[in-house]
Amino acid sequence: MRGKVVTPDEIEDAVAAGLPQAVEDLKRLVAIPSVAFPGYPEEPVRAAAALTEGLLRSIGLPHVRQIPVEGSFPLVYAEAPAPPGAPTVLLYAHYDVQPPGDPSLWRTPAFEPTEINGSVYGRGAADDKSGIISHVAALRVFQGRFPVGVKVIVEGQEEYAGERLEAFIEKNPELVRADAIIVADTGNPRLGDPSVTTSLRGMGAFTVEVRSLKEALHSGSFGGAAPDALAALIRMLAALHDDHGDIRVPGLPRGAFLGSGPSEDEFRATAGVLDGVSLVGSGSPADRLWASYAITITGMDVPSVAGAINAVQAVARARVTVRVPPAGDPKTTVEAVVDFLRQVAPWGVRLRFTDYVLGTGYLADSGGAARTALNRAMERAFGRPPRDVGAGGSIPLVSTLVKQFPAASILLFGAEDDDAAIHAPNERVNIEELRRTATAEALFLHEYGSTGF
Repeated sequence: MRGKVVTPDEIEDAVAAGLPQAVEDLKRLVAIPSVAFPGYPEEPVRAAAALTEGLLRSIGLPHVRQIPVEGSFPLVYAEAPAPPGAPTVLLYAHYDVQPPGDPSLWRTPAFEPTEINGSVYGRGAADDKSGIISHVAALRVFQGRFPVGVKVIVEGQEEYAGERLEAFIEKNPELVRADAIIVADTGNPRLGDPSVTTSLRGMGAFTVEVRSLKEALHSGSFGGAAPDALAALIRMLAALHDDHGDIRVPGLPRGAFLGSGPSEDEFRATAGVLDGVSLVGSGSPADRLWASYAITITGMDVPSVAGAINAVQAVARARVTVRVPPAGDPKTTVEAVVDFLRQVAPWGVRLRFTDYVLGTGYLADSGGAARTALNRAMERAFGRPPRDVGAGGSIPLVSTLVKQFPAASILLFGAEDDDAAIHAPNERVNIEELRRTATAEALFLHEYGSTGF
């Protein structure tokens, strides 16, 4: 398309025309195994940063560079100045991905992006390389003549240690100062169902270690009298919930989500709950997922079944993750869970709590010029206005941005959906959903830039 893109029709046409290129760009990114967890090679992560930098350069952003982040991988940063009188918009995504997990559970190789029935499959196709590409596809429309000031930050260690970017931003606030911020690391409950995430739970995590003996003992000679550390740990963890699945820890009440959410049948289908297996907890699914506390045991260090021997265990460990409602305090929540575990520990076993991680939740203001512009953009792109939804997960960066820029509008939306299998085998992003998301973002930039800010 020649000339400046100035109308919604032209924006929609330009995104559609650029979609094949966007899909190819996405496949190039997904093919890079950019796992930033310890023990994985660093070179692919840096290769993903380099490709992201190249993509941002290719769409006409005048200032693009990589910025070192202490203890982490580089931040890819881009900037274009605002036209006179126009606001500035910060666009966020991340180029690192979760580990692929068991390769036998993938129908196609995790890092060989495969297009099937209108979707691209591969680790990171949705979370969050689709976020990078939705920004690239939206900005490409304007051919370097953007209707707003643009800042882009794409980080490289969100999945493992996002708090390192938080520390960087606290030291460099002017680098990312903006009037509106798009965080492209969420999505819609269903394909074609436009939604803005207005609530994020916070989180806390820790490791609990139980010790009962100097060393493991033969279960035939000592079992029945020797205190089993694994049995003690199991009793402690089981005590966290009642028979209905509600949390028994004092001071962690159930909450209520004021927006709309899935029905129990919809949630069962999305989560893949087996027939005859009940859901846990009380209240609506939205209440349980987005407005209440949740405690999950995410890992245990115990003998494997394959390596089991007849022994009473001397030590056992578990990783405990707590999801915290937006108004809750992660620190006091974790302290309450730790205190409860101390109280229910049997037989006087010795406990040690280590490796604490904390992250604050977020509750958005659904008004303002930016949200109004986004509502119009999403209604045009999707054919209906968006609704407010919550997210059970946390995005470490958001709480830092809220603290640094309390007047900024933070808008969370993206090309993921609840069936995208993020963090799981067979992750995928739907190409049509990617088109709609990029269209909505481009329309938003056009609309927001013309608000007379």
